[in-house]
Amino acid sequence: MPLTDLQIKAAKPADKPIKLADGGGMFLLVTPQDQRYWRLKYRFGGKEKLLALGVYPDVTIKTARQLRDDAKKQLANGIDPSDARKAKKSSQLLDGPDSFENVAREWFAKNVATWAETHSSKVLQRLESDVFPLIGTKPIGSITAPMILAVARKIEARGANDTAHRAVQNAGQIMRYAVATGRAERDPTGDLRGALPPVRHKHFAALTDPKLVGELLRAFDAFEGTVVVKAALQLAPLVFVRPGELRKAKWADIDLDAGSWAFHASKARKGETIEHLVPLSTQAVEILRDLHQYTGNRECLFPGRDPRKPMSEAAVNAALRRLGYDTKTEITGHGFRAMARTILAEQLGEDPHVIEQQLAHRVPDALGRAYNRTKYIEQRRAMMQRWSDYLDTLKAGAEVIQLPQARGRHAN
Repeated sequence: MPLTDLQIKAAKPADKPIKLADGGGMFLLVTPQDQRYWRLKYRFGGKEKLLALGVYPDVTIKTARQLRDDAKKQLANGIDPSDARKAKKSSQLLDGPDSFENVAREWFAKNVATWAETHSSKVLQRLESDVFPLIGTKPIGSITAPMILAVARKIEARGANDTAHRAVQNAGQIMRYAVATGRAERDPTGDLRGALPPVRHKHFAALTDPKLVGELLRAFDAFEGTVVVKAALQLAPLVFVRPGELRKAKWADIDLDAGSWAFHASKARKGETIEHLVPLSTQAVEILRDLHQYTGNRECLFPGRDPRKPMSEAAVNAALRRLGYDTKTEITGHGFRAMARTILAEQLGEDPHVIEQQLAHRVPDALGRAYNRTKYIEQRRAMMQRWSDYLDTLKAGAEVIQLPQARGRHAN
């Protein structure tokens, strides 16, 4: 017979625990200390097992019977109720508010406003692709050095050593944030010093031999791909901006009559309004005027398949490979910067300060004006025209005469 509240209340504790059966394997266990526990006896895999259903009167008869019926349904589906209970508790614990992933996303949200978009997207992609799948659901206070090392080893296994180091670095930043907010005792990444092989940074492939540069420029003129990609190839060595800045260039930022291109430098942090000015040589303006006939009605100079968006990150490198160049050992989209930096200094004798300013590099400046968009503007404008003229001589195959190193030096 099923139990009633009256029977339960009337039951007196004895010297030994007593069981009051309710049916279906469920009973109320009354201890000598007058504690009353709901239990379900069942068999699974040929073994007799017990499942705790709660404490009376916090768990009423009605609730206990519902829990019993739920467990019976699990048994009918071949599920051990006890294992299901453990898995549920584990899931609730691991995916709770203090899981590594939740704390990491909180850390990311706190910092993203101070990062460049390219940096923030890489950090989030790294966490979502490599870190969260392994340790994202674990309580952040339980994260250990071996857990983080396992993440790094998995990344290492695919040959991405630099990414492995960056993943450990991000994990350390997240752990220190957790320590600061009282959700972890320490950052275990310090224990991983020396555990990963050092990163050997490689410079972007670049051509710096004037003769080879001339061959490259002639290849650009002979390129038989799309008008957009050909224009990007021809313009890249003339302006030597970062690849992302080139492909995302907008017509609204370019003044063809004034021969200038002003845009927000990609290395600027969010919240900053750092503008970089690129003086455009007559050769660059000519390329842009021709391109304007094709894309001038678009926002971007170099639209992709979706005309509302810029061309792919891979477009320039793909074109270089199509022309027969190895983008790992010979030239890459980023290599035009090294090409210009080297040849401007060694062949044209330009002032390093002017070169660095045109490269939009942060340089020491006692007046704090290293990113002033107009700094060295007249010297840079003249330098950019000399650079384009020099490239024309290389393209024509003319004899190259190295100029004295002292030429072009300007006072700061």
